[in-house]
Amino acid sequence: MIGIIAAFLTTLSFIPQAWQVIKTKDTSGISLGMYAMFVAGVFLWMIHGINIRDVAIIAANGITFVLASIILAYKIKYK
Repeated sequence: MIGIIAAFLTTLSFIPQAWQVIKTKDTSGISLGMYAMFVAGVFLWMIHGINIRDVAIIAANGITFVLASIILAYKIKYK
């Protein structure tokens, strides 16, 4: 249960940042290098989840990947 709550909170924590970036298109306070590495890492965690058939890892990292990718895309587009 603790793992589910942790995955839920850490995954959804990207929603406010993604919403703020979409709304303002301001990415000046976001590190391109950090987000690029983070998106790559989350993608690899998702692949790992697929390989071991762990739905919790796949879902948490899949959602985080989408949200972090949106932020990264805006960082690249509006830098």
